[in-house]
Amino acid sequence: NPEFLKEGTAIADFMKPDRIVVGVASKTAKKLMKTLYKPFTRNDPSRILLVDLLSSEMIKYASNAMLATRISFMNELSRLCEKTGACVDKVRLGMGKDPRIGPQFLYAGPGFGGSCFPKDVRALLHLSKEYECNLDVLSSVMTANACQQNFCSQKISDHFKDLSGKKLAVWGLSFKPGTDDVREAPAKKIIRDLLSKGAEVVAHDPKATACFKKDFGEHKHLSYNDKSYEALKGADALILLTEWREYQWPNWQLVASLLKEKVIFDFRNQYVHEELLSQGFKHFTLGMT
Repeated sequence: NPEFLKEGTAIADFMKPDRIVVGVASKTAKKLMKTLYKPFTRNDPSRILLVDLLSSEMIKYASNAMLATRISFMNELSRLCEKTGACVDKVRLGMGKDPRIGPQFLYAGPGFGGSCFPKDVRALLHLSKEYECNLDVLSSVMTANACQQNFCSQKISDHFKDLSGKKLAVWGLSFKPGTDDVREAPAKKIIRDLLSKGAEVVAHDPKATACFKKDFGEHKHLSYNDKSYEALKGADALILLTEWREYQWPNWQLVASLLKEKVIFDFRNQYVHEELLSQGFKHFTLGMT
């Protein structure tokens, strides 16, 4: 404790917490922690939840596992939407209006990563084996996450048929915007797949390039550019993997002039499909046909 601090917004999360979960083992600890957190709970005393140690630990793991489950569910749904012709973004909006569901963590993407979701799902799975209690849903969450990353790289391969000699520009290496964290970032698996099929990859990220270089290692067909637009020069396609603010409103005329082929793989469903089509781009998304 404190636990619910997101990378990139940790101070704001601490100062204005949604909830404060504290595991205590004695009346003295309970009294002390309530006093310590009083300035943060004056307007809403119900914001703090004091529970036993084991329950507080389970809350931490269960919360992250639930969010990972929502992400994997939407990613699987995006693949079904592509088959049926439904639009996963419209489905997301409709689901989010249901107060029992809410709008958070319903975005389709290339899969979850980072230091928390994969680790905490695995921790619960490990615990379930130790206590001989199957958690089939969570086992499927990890499988679905791996499938989504494979699905993204396969979508690129299917378009080009042969990736040998193709130059691909990647925008975004961190597992989410606002951090340089690349632990279990989807970019690792997707880039590795593209390189294994003979592609040349040029990558850009506002903050995570150094961490990615160190973590991924050297590859003769992988290079980096510290300027997002320069990474596009002569590329056969642009692949968006992380939804950094810097990438949200590109100059499409400039993008078109730099790319060899006007092909966008938008794995964050960030760009307006009709706008890109009107400018002659081929725009590939997840779950939006």
